Amino acid sequence: MPTTPLPTLDELRQKPNLTTPQQAGSTVGPRVQPSRIDQERFGGKPLDEAYGAFQRGLYKTAYNLALTRAEAGDAAAQTLVAEILSRGLGVKRDVSGAAKWYELAAEQGVPEAQFQQALVLLDAKSPKHDPKAAYALMQAAAEAGNRLAQFNLAQMILQREPGEKGLAQAEPYFERAAGTGLADAQYAMAQYYANGIGGKKKDDVRARLLMVQAARQNHDTAQFDLSLWMAEGRGGDRDLKSAFGWMKLAAERGNVAARNRLAKYYVGGIGVDPDPVEAASWYMAARRAGLIDPEMEDHLVGLTDDEIKQAMERSDRIR
Repeated sequence: MPTTPLPTLDELRQKPNLTTPQQAGSTVGPRVQPSRIDQERFGGKPLDEAYGAFQRGLYKTAYNLALTRAEAGDAAAQTLVAEILSRGLGVKRDVSGAAKWYELAAEQGVPEAQFQQALVLLDAKSPKHDPKAAYALMQAAAEAGNRLAQFNLAQMILQREPGEKGLAQAEPYFERAAGTGLADAQYAMAQYYANGIGGKKKDDVRARLLMVQAARQNHDTAQFDLSLWMAEGRGGDRDLKSAFGWMKLAAERGNVAARNRLAKYYVGGIGVDPDPVEAASWYMAARRAGLIDPEMEDHLVGLTDDEIKQAMERSDRIR
């Protein structure tokens, strides 16, 4: 992830939006937790004492056990040491140290390490900045099944090759990542089906299903779009109550456009009883973030001084 909102159709065509494991913890879905660690990320070796300690939250012990193996050249242990250092689990956070271990593990073909090293090489501020090498590593990790690498490679392809050709080349990687349950990729594929791009036939039903899958993982842009689709009955039944519920969830997560739209739902009584004060409070929250909507400005003008005061008090509680 993360976080980073997933691409609109225009963004799919123009700009990569790299997702890291940390970002995946917010908009993409839960970051892999120590108690549910996927050993494939660390070279696919059977769990040993270091991994066992890591899973139990004994990070310092895990670090000490893995470090010995890492120094002896064990790629899986090198990746685990890098993970611990990069997140500061039980030890002082050391980004440069983590990068060193990721690089060593990447040289031995560990997909997670290849992905992490690619991110380092993509950083324009890094002394090792090397987009060409980063692309090769990202592709290697993607082909090996790393879902974040698959998603990010797809975005890199779009940057290299804007337009329909790039969309078609990126689609298999978006689709593979979506198949693993990655919310960002599910939303991206929803855009493919919604717009009939990248070799996909337009299919609103499929697009809506993918939006639902992403929305259930708290992907706020998917929640926003899904709400609009449900309100108009696109890709399935019209369901105003659910449309309101999804929009409210997106608004509560801080999506500015959703806050403004939720305000309009309250004005029009879409899936909820009309409430002009609550509408004003959500619009005020959106306006604080810089969104100005002439329609909602007119709504504010029509409120009494007391209603404005109530709306401001409610809006102040929205974070």
